[in-house]
Amino acid sequence: MKLNLRSKRKKRLPARVKEPLLRPVYPNVTWSMDFMHDTLENGKSVRSLNIIDDFNREILNITIDTSLPSARVVSELEQLIDWRGKPEKIRVDNGPEFIGEKLKGWCDKNEIALHYIQPGKPTQNSLVERFNRTFRTEFLDVYLFENIRQMRNYSEIWMWMYNNERPHSALQYLTPRDFLLKYGKIKTQSAEDFPTFQQSFNSNNKKLLTKNSTFEYA
Repeated sequence: MKLNLRSKRKKRLPARVKEPLLRPVYPNVTWSMDFMHDTLENGKSVRSLNIIDDFNREILNITIDTSLPSARVVSELEQLIDWRGKPEKIRVDNGPEFIGEKLKGWCDKNEIALHYIQPGKPTQNSLVERFNRTFRTEFLDVYLFENIRQMRNYSEIWMWMYNNERPHSALQYLTPRDFLLKYGKIKTQSAEDFPTFQQSFNSNNKKLLTKNSTFEYA
């Protein structure tokens, strides 16, 4: 018995326009976001959604879970905007979570420009790609996590250290936080009040099992 199967046509992506990768002159102009993959100690696959502010390379969000669909991306952006404020533009690649109608519709509703890089051109999103490399070499490839909760707890600690203690050559060897305070043109009464990521020390677990040794966080 032969069945007539409906042939599915592949959707053609709209033309992507290359634009210069310029550093914004103040925060919350352009955010860049991307996904990464890793595995837990038991071999279970996990993903991370990384979002940075292009102005000072500050990491605004690292969401870690086994699945991060478009609806979760929108939810994380809404939470981020609640405390950080809204960007003018978000730069992404052409992953299925980013090209879905849910994210595009949400950006249209919130008057945020969603800019797609050209397919196969990761250098057009090089700021978050550079962060991903650091996150890979200094966190994912160093520490071996037993579960997602442990990974999330220590990603918060690492995020805070990255933003507040780690100088960047691209930022005149300032930390993202110091660069923001010095050059951010912040209009609040006190620049110190500008919202930045703050870790929450809710976990009593201060040990990280690395691939070579145990790391103790003071």
